Amino acid sequence: MKMLKGGIAMDLTNYPELATYAKQVAEPAWFTEERLLALQASETLKMPSFQKIKYRHWPINLTKQLAYEESKLEVPEEIDQAKATAVQVGQTTKLLNLSPALKKQGVIICDWQTALKEHADLIQAYFMKKAIKSTENRLTAEHVAKLTSGLLIYVPKNVVLTEPLVTYFVQDATTGADYVHHVLLIADSNSEVSYLENMLTVGQSESTANIIVEVIALDGSHVKFSSIDRLGQKTTAYLNRRGYLKRDAKIDWSLGMMSDGNIVGDYDSELVGTGSHAETKVIAISTGKQVQGIDTRVTNYGKNSIGHILQHGVILQNSNLIFNGIGHVMKGATGADAQQESRVLMLSRHARGDANPILLIDDNNVTAGHAASVGRVDEEQLYYLMSRGLPKPIAERLVIRGFLGPVLAAIPSRAIQIELENMIERKLVDGQRDE
Repeated sequence: MKMLKGGIAMDLTNYPELATYAKQVAEPAWFTEERLLALQASETLKMPSFQKIKYRHWPINLTKQLAYEESKLEVPEEIDQAKATAVQVGQTTKLLNLSPALKKQGVIICDWQTALKEHADLIQAYFMKKAIKSTENRLTAEHVAKLTSGLLIYVPKNVVLTEPLVTYFVQDATTGADYVHHVLLIADSNSEVSYLENMLTVGQSESTANIIVEVIALDGSHVKFSSIDRLGQKTTAYLNRRGYLKRDAKIDWSLGMMSDGNIVGDYDSELVGTGSHAETKVIAISTGKQVQGIDTRVTNYGKNSIGHILQHGVILQNSNLIFNGIGHVMKGATGADAQQESRVLMLSRHARGDANPILLIDDNNVTAGHAASVGRVDEEQLYYLMSRGLPKPIAERLVIRGFLGPVLAAIPSRAIQIELENMIERKLVDGQRDE
């Protein structure tokens, strides 16, 4: 099988899995070519490097053969399909609910293969072109080469969605296949959208997940992006969520890290336009022997751009949590504001936490600041609650809820606050049960 790139024939003879997969899903030749270029690049690209996050010995590289598999799993009962915009299980789209009103407004929501065939213009313009490049590192290149599921969401100019879009993505870990998933959300000029993403695992096989989300916020748009991640204990994951913001655009990130396996979270906002604004709220809970390394970056390119990071985490048992907060004000970003706060609460003497603030300032006339702390639970608070008759597990959960309260209160949507509160309680109860 051959394709053309700049007039040069490219042969897939040595990459039979790419040729087979492309034929199975009737994939456009131009995207198969993107896969091939990424696969070839991955052979020489370096792994990404993050301060104090030691993950190189993890099984985080994609090693399984690219293949199309129809998932045999049913939609988990906990998913409320009546409220869902889209539900995907493995590579299979189980539900796609785009109302006639949204269609009339020109809103696009479709699975990845449909997007490649029917909306190639959007994919070619934005997929791994703005927020992140396919050849940024080995993991991003592997992602493009072996991508098998995902969603395209497009909100047209001046369209304001009054109801949130709610998606559920279920990793099928019954087979041990790699889970490679991509969401491309494009908010056109002066549009508004609220999006809630739920990520969970079904199955107990050892597996690798490579998940990338790109949010493109064009001039004057506003995106409220919320996620609740609940990947399984035997899933090693690379989660990369990127924002690309044009003039006066805003993204409110609300990220709940409730997974049970080892995670590298790479969360960046590129403030390209003048007056662009990113607010990043992260809540993370680590339990068991889990390691979560979360690298959150805001880069101010535009004048008068605002980038704020607020992340609080709790660690129990023998787990490990690393927060890197990075604010980088580039040359020319006059009037920029870069602020960050990272705090870690430890409830075990065997746990380990790190909060690393990093400010890189390359221009004058800017505002920047940081705060970071790692500490143990206040024994006096715990003693006071227990003296009022509360069992220690409940007293600990109340202290934790108080610690996470400032981040929850800063999330702009009450509905998302409630979702996160419920998930925090569930994660803490499960963690205490395992002690």
